Amino acid sequence: MHLLDWTIMLGTLLGIVAYGVIKTRNINNVQSYLLGDRDLKWWTIGLSVMATQASAITFLSTPGQGYIDGMGFAQFYFGLPIAMVILCVFFLPIYYNLKVYTAYEYLEGRFDLKTRSLTAILFLVQRGLAAGITIYAPAIILSTILGWSLNITVFSIGLIVIFYTVAGGTKAVSVTQKQQMIIILTGMVIAAIIIVNKLPENISFVEALGVAGKMEKLNVVDLNFDLSNRYNLWSGILGGVFLFLSYFGTDQSQVQRYLSGKSLTESRLGLLFNGILKVPMQFLILFVGVMVFVFFLFIKPPLHFNASNVEKLQQSELYADYEVLDQQHDQIFAAQQEEINALVAAMRTEDQAAIADAKEKVMAMHEEQKALRVQAGQLIEDSGLNLQNNDKDYVFITFIMNYLPIGLIGLLLAVIFSAAMSSTASELNALATTTVIDIYKRSLVKDREDQHYLQVSKWITIMWGGIALFFAVTASLFENLIQAVNIIGSLFYGVILGIFMVAFFLKKVKGSAVFIAALIGEACILSLWYLDKIETISISYLWFNPIGCFLVMIIASIIQGMSGDKETAAAA
Repeated sequence: MHLLDWTIMLGTLLGIVAYGVIKTRNINNVQSYLLGDRDLKWWTIGLSVMATQASAITFLSTPGQGYIDGMGFAQFYFGLPIAMVILCVFFLPIYYNLKVYTAYEYLEGRFDLKTRSLTAILFLVQRGLAAGITIYAPAIILSTILGWSLNITVFSIGLIVIFYTVAGGTKAVSVTQKQQMIIILTGMVIAAIIIVNKLPENISFVEALGVAGKMEKLNVVDLNFDLSNRYNLWSGILGGVFLFLSYFGTDQSQVQRYLSGKSLTESRLGLLFNGILKVPMQFLILFVGVMVFVFFLFIKPPLHFNASNVEKLQQSELYADYEVLDQQHDQIFAAQQEEINALVAAMRTEDQAAIADAKEKVMAMHEEQKALRVQAGQLIEDSGLNLQNNDKDYVFITFIMNYLPIGLIGLLLAVIFSAAMSSTASELNALATTTVIDIYKRSLVKDREDQHYLQVSKWITIMWGGIALFFAVTASLFENLIQAVNIIGSLFYGVILGIFMVAFFLKKVKGSAVFIAALIGEACILSLWYLDKIETISISYLWFNPIGCFLVMIIASIIQGMSGDKETAAAA
């Protein structure tokens, strides 16, 4: 990497950290540390909420998702605007009226302490796991680029985030996220423009879109109802609404962002801003991946996108087999060029028969290339070098490192690391807040002075940072990192949402009933996930969210009815 790229990347990252530390240097009480001064404007809230969700995984995996599967992943976000409206109407007024630190405080007043503690623990488990992945994702890239060990890279990134999160608390997270989100959006727009400009001179943008369409990469909506299909209109709207309701409405890493708002109105505007802008942003990121796909139709892509794996494979006797596959890949790509040019020519003359013929041939060759990639991945897995064969998450970074001009490489890397820092900082801050307020202060050490809880908050932030780092260094590359985070969330979010839905809408259900229902519901969801994993059943993880939610609501109602206690539970 060029010195200019290093300067831009490090200057951007260190500048953001310094800005956050300076802006929050006067934080001296636990309320300011955990909630800020409740003075954030709606645009800061909106950008902070977006930055919390948009981790480095978003900017690594989503272009790779677009490259492999096209625009269909966008359906995952179709339920987001609906969820934002529901949250603004039902959830936010309750949180603001009660002036809570965490979403789980409300549950004790509505139910009891054990239900509050169980829900907080479910959050801590799933968010603690996810925090490790958000550190792990960018560490893969930096370790590949620098030739560092993955563990050293994980600790380098993690310690920077822990430093400024411990130093400034939630306000440091929010004020830095605004800057990070601006850099992220700017960087992705520039990346999209550069990719289009990198296409061959005889291929216009409209023709590139046409080729992408013929290759079935622009198909956004799938109307088929299929429980095993992760991304269709129904899983996106139904499963997605429940996932986003739980994530934005009950996950402390998000609740903490908008509880820092200057007023209820500012927080509502911030959430609506996120709901409106998030879907177009995801379209942009997926579109970048699709354009990278079109680019590699004209410029030969590597057989395997993780260059580090290929270098290590050279130590194995299987490398000779890999070279044979690579030669076949070269031959197919050369033959494909003729058919791609024929497809473009047919599109220009609107010769439908020629278009259909060229498309069929290009698609067939593309399938042959995919088969070769699978074989190459299998060789890597069988090499005995403990390498992960999935390279989806390396597609975008391969383009960045090999084809972007000097200076822009540093900017795009700053985008990825800014996203990693923002989401990880939010997670650590939320984990610390929930641990201190819902567990430590409520059940373990009560009635101590404010400075005691402020110091404990900082130490617990460090503790969760250490746990996240431990999980990061023991994690392996999942099928796709963005899916891994959503799968982990879906294992817990539905049940957590179910507890809150009972609290809001089933006023006769009391604490013991919902507590037992949550335990049963979580056991059912984990069982469904395991059965799907061993291929006994086939069900997309997005459906775990509505299933978990409805299980808790139904089981809690049945248990309450069987108890014979018809007294109305304490009102919210």
